[in-house]
Amino acid sequence: MLQRELQEQRLAAEAAEREARQRAEEARRAAVEFRALVGGVVPLKDTGRIDPSPVAPAPLPYKRWEDESEVLRESISDDYGADWLIDTDDTLSYRRTGLGQDIVRKLRRGQWTVQAQLDLHGHRVEEAREALGEFLRACVRQEMRCVRIIHGKGLGSKNRTPILKEKVRRWLVQKEEVLAFVEARANDGGSGVVLVLLRGPDRPA
Repeated sequence: MLQRELQEQRLAAEAAEREARQRAEEARRAAVEFRALVGGVVPLKDTGRIDPSPVAPAPLPYKRWEDESEVLRESISDDYGADWLIDTDDTLSYRRTGLGQDIVRKLRRGQWTVQAQLDLHGHRVEEAREALGEFLRACVRQEMRCVRIIHGKGLGSKNRTPILKEKVRRWLVQKEEVLAFVEARANDGGSGVVLVLLRGPDRPA
């Protein structure tokens, strides 16, 4: 019985040795084939430098953008009754509570230079609302005071009704960054354009 176990152990050892020799021979052949393929390639010298791993780009904040768009849609409503806030004189105008009538007069006369403009021609109502909100936020970040919004006179809309004209004014009244707005003078676009005065960086208008 003992002799049989010893014989089995010896046979197993011989088999393991043969397998190891076979693996070594295969590795040697693979190395010879590799050297034949690469030919006269000279390996680079080791400089000791370590190339840093590439920095992964920051993930795009899709969720934040989606949330901001939702907040925008909720913050400016088509149903907001703003008519009583808008002065009806020779041109429609608005000024936030606490501001004097001179603000409207200065805005109409061009006291503030127009620094940016948004053209809403060809926009659907939802597209116009979102574009307006994004435009105002960008202007406030860049500390712009006076901007022009072109909503058109509605000549190309159904029944030639100026839909965006009314909606833009309702939306502007609901925006905290808007201090005042006035319909542009005839030579600046008239009833198809509104000039908007934005809140400054902690400075009175």
